[in-house]
Amino acid sequence: MPNTAPPKKVTNLEKRTREHLLPNEVEAMIKAAKAVGRHGNRDATLILLAYRHGLRVSELVALRWEQVDFGSGTIYINRLKHGVSSTHPLRGPELRALRQLQREYSGSPYLFVSERGTVMSAATVRGIISRSGILAGLSLSVHPHMLRHACGFYLASKGHDTRAIQAYLGHKNIQHTVRYTELSSGRFKNFWID
Repeated sequence: MPNTAPPKKVTNLEKRTREHLLPNEVEAMIKAAKAVGRHGNRDATLILLAYRHGLRVSELVALRWEQVDFGSGTIYINRLKHGVSSTHPLRGPELRALRQLQREYSGSPYLFVSERGTVMSAATVRGIISRSGILAGLSLSVHPHMLRHACGFYLASKGHDTRAIQAYLGHKNIQHTVRYTELSSGRFKNFWID
């Protein structure tokens, strides 16, 4: 009699040892993305914004130029999944990358567009991020949500207040934010003094 049991589901822990990227890994991905293909700046900017603003794929592909204010150096982040939207500051590297992106893809209301000039699909974003992780030589299998987690862990490691991180990531429930501060190595910084 053939085995009719469903195949065992592989958990994330069996696929990779952690669900976030380290800052040097994100930088390596940005560099790798920038060096490949005709859309290097677009792909590198996509990774940079996803990381620095903790964006979900759906939020990333929905970004429109009307959300970017070059004059004040801000971007309005419209959170989905019942998240809390907010305005984030843009730093120099982001502003420069966005200005170049706007010159390269001037005909679309969306920041990130496909080869045909249409809004980029979530599947395309997943492919860009996965490919960038491979090109950067990362040992992890990279997916887009790891950039959101990387943002949370980075902010927590820099000692930012949990409530501020909650607002930045658009979490309605602080329990979704606490995981970043719970795993921050900074909490244990002065446990051993040699």
